[in-house]
Amino acid sequence: MDNILRSYNSKELSIGTLGSHSALNIFKGAKEEGFKTVCVCKQENAIIYKKFPVVDELIIVKDFNELLTESLQEKLRSLNVVLIPHGSFTAYLSTEELINNLFVPMFGNRELLHWETNRDKQAEWLRQAGLRLPQTFKKPDEIDRLVIVKLPGAKGGRGYFLANSPSSFRKKFNDMVDRGLLSSEDLDRVHLQEYVLGVNVYPHYFSSILKNDVEFLGVDKRYESAVDSIGKIPATEQIEIEISPTYTIVGNIPLALRESLLPELIRMGENVHEKAIDLAPPGIIGPFCLETVITDNLEIYTFEISARIVAGTNIGIGTSPYAYLRYGENMYMGRRIALEIKEAKNEDKLQMILA
Repeated sequence: MDNILRSYNSKELSIGTLGSHSALNIFKGAKEEGFKTVCVCKQENAIIYKKFPVVDELIIVKDFNELLTESLQEKLRSLNVVLIPHGSFTAYLSTEELINNLFVPMFGNRELLHWETNRDKQAEWLRQAGLRLPQTFKKPDEIDRLVIVKLPGAKGGRGYFLANSPSSFRKKFNDMVDRGLLSSEDLDRVHLQEYVLGVNVYPHYFSSILKNDVEFLGVDKRYESAVDSIGKIPATEQIEIEISPTYTIVGNIPLALRESLLPELIRMGENVHEKAIDLAPPGIIGPFCLETVITDNLEIYTFEISARIVAGTNIGIGTSPYAYLRYGENMYMGRRIALEIKEAKNEDKLQMILA
């Protein structure tokens, strides 16, 4: 990668990503910081990037796996592209492929993608950082309380469900298979996590290697189908038709938290980054998100971490109160990424932030 970076014309850097997830956020921020933008996109989604004027070069592919081909990588390198990873990278490509077969400079620490996509490694990381985690169960027969059943990787909540016993798990798992949301092979891959009663809160951070600081830039909550619509159905009808809602994310909603919660959330982000330095030096580079639940006595449980930009930061484009408090108007995660790359370029420190 050092050799590839040396071959780049740093005065002509482009910022690229897959046309999905938070690409509009990334591209808008790149344009505002003066970068050209390159979008690797499927034909059916190209309309998005033609309607919004944030993409300079649109590369159409049949499948995101084409990112691993030498021809496409050579095209990206010829455009001096720096790739920004988001959830679709780990959803469509394995971490092994991203680390071993993708020879285009990427913003961030690739090694941490291993920790993000492996839930056991995630839990180890968060516990070592001193965070409070829900209990987990190794197999369905151990379920003795309400749990949420998840799959590994960035699935956007698709196929997630609740169960409170082994029999409840089996019934609902089979229902998800019948509905096409899961496959029978998923039985050996499910992650069983205690369901903590509280509100979901997703704080967004930016770890700046250049400034040696962890910035708190925004907070969101998720809008999930069908669990967020089930309240429109009276309880008697819910029981009669035996609804088993899932948690597919359809959007995100901005949050402004009570100020007394902010110190703990800020400390949590800093502790997670400090532990990441030990686990995968130099630690987190750029955006990350802790996925938390806050109970009625204001205890904060962390159930996941995303070690890259999350789609919830899309709500902050030009509007986040926390980014405004730090930077003033019109700062958001996509622009903060571009600003870090711009400053690294100007200080001749690109190798510090690209892998």
